[in-house]
Amino acid sequence: MNTEERIKLWEEYTKAFSPELREKIIIEYAGLVKIVAGKLSIYLGHNVEYEDLVSYGTFGLIDAIDKFDYEKGVKFETYASLRIRGAILDQVRKMDWLPRTVRQRQKQIDAAYQKLEAASGRMATDEEVAAELEISTDELLKWQNQTKAAGVVSLDEYLEQGNENGIISAGESSDYAQPEKQMEQKVMKELLLQSLEALTEKEKKVILLYYYEELTLKEISEVLEVSESRVSQLHTKAIQRLRLKLGGQMEMFF
Repeated sequence: MNTEERIKLWEEYTKAFSPELREKIIIEYAGLVKIVAGKLSIYLGHNVEYEDLVSYGTFGLIDAIDKFDYEKGVKFETYASLRIRGAILDQVRKMDWLPRTVRQRQKQIDAAYQKLEAASGRMATDEEVAAELEISTDELLKWQNQTKAAGVVSLDEYLEQGNENGIISAGESSDYAQPEKQMEQKVMKELLLQSLEALTEKEKKVILLYYYEELTLKEISEVLEVSESRVSQLHTKAIQRLRLKLGGQMEMFF
């Protein structure tokens, strides 16, 4: 459907609230669920199946349709994205699937980076971190791929705290956001931008393209001319460094 057709569909549904029209809206916005699920899957790797994320997100979409107030003039795609993402994250948290050993490895990696970078005054390399942990670089990569799931409460939430439904897009205004929250979001966003200096150029590009330009994993791989798995690795390392740089301010959201 084009924009005019969607507007007409919403206007008809607002008047009738019929099951048939509701079903049409669900089908129309099913693609939005796949987009949100795809973005979150970058954190979860093989720990949670993509199809399961889509299933959880579909419940969020239905909830968004049922609670959306068309007359407020808020863009449905923005509102629904919040509900979809929230539904997925809520379900993943309830699963409590992250093994204790993975959580412990996250702490070990953090501690190794912190120790090495405090001693040298520069960014630690993978080889140095692996040596500090007394494991191979391949094993370190395996650990990092596992621990990236610990960041399921992502930078999306770090940047976008604040309405009654959870998060709002950092670049958009909302009827639900209070002035104090908008100021807090601005400060947090500026803090993150400053912290990007702790990243390598490729890591920085991944963060900017993913969170600010909102490109998909595949699109970023095409821009940087690397594989999707390499983009995922760069993203994991970037989150690692940002966690160390931001300290307790970021731990609030992880």
